[in-house]
Amino acid sequence: MSWDERYRQFRTDGFVVLEQIIAGRDLAMLRAECQQFIDQKDREMDAAGSDILGLDQRGKRYFVNDCSVKSPALRQFVLGALMADIVGALLGGDAYLFNDQYVVKGAEVGTRFAWHQDSGYVGYPHPPYLTCWCALDDMSEANGTVYLLPYDRAGTREVVPHEPEAGTSDLVGYRGPDPGIAVEVPAGSIACFSSTVFHRSGANRTPALRRAYIVQYSPEPILLADRSRVRHQAVPFLRAGARAPG
Repeated sequence: MSWDERYRQFRTDGFVVLEQIIAGRDLAMLRAECQQFIDQKDREMDAAGSDILGLDQRGKRYFVNDCSVKSPALRQFVLGALMADIVGALLGGDAYLFNDQYVVKGAEVGTRFAWHQDSGYVGYPHPPYLTCWCALDDMSEANGTVYLLPYDRAGTREVVPHEPEAGTSDLVGYRGPDPGIAVEVPAGSIACFSSTVFHRSGANRTPALRRAYIVQYSPEPILLADRSRVRHQAVPFLRAGARAPG
């Protein structure tokens, strides 16, 4: 599939899946860095005398934001040639690195996540952004892969109000019967979707971790609601289709 075909699918459905596009050495690096961040979270829990720290739960699930700020290897990947090709083709010639995070589901206990749009968690008007969901393991329904809902099946391309889901920290924006499309792909694949696309993920029922590295890019800096500063990051990445200096 050419980049033009991928772009047309992205515009039509709100997403496109790129199978086994991450080079082996980069995949190994992403996994190694993931373990470093998990170990750091566990040390923070040890220091706090708790198995729960914010959204993180020891051995069950981990969310680590803005990882590339702390890791030169991740910085090189998120601002590298592969991501420039993807972002330039799907988002456009001008782009900023907005956020990057690891999302890890523990073996046999990794929890599910409700239907939501990434923009639903921002909570105020902003330009839609691109999420690149990098599979660090072979992804299946059994280990809690992501499910995507095409625009025509969701019935909207717009951000809708989200409500808290009882008993969790999740926000929910869709409660319809459509199960979505399961992204069952080998490790090294990337699911690219708009922040206005509904997605969810299942529980991890396997004996191994389910690891994903998520990188997000915006066409312009995304500010806080009061516009006092940027939300997460606003690193210049592309200018007129070329990587920004520095």
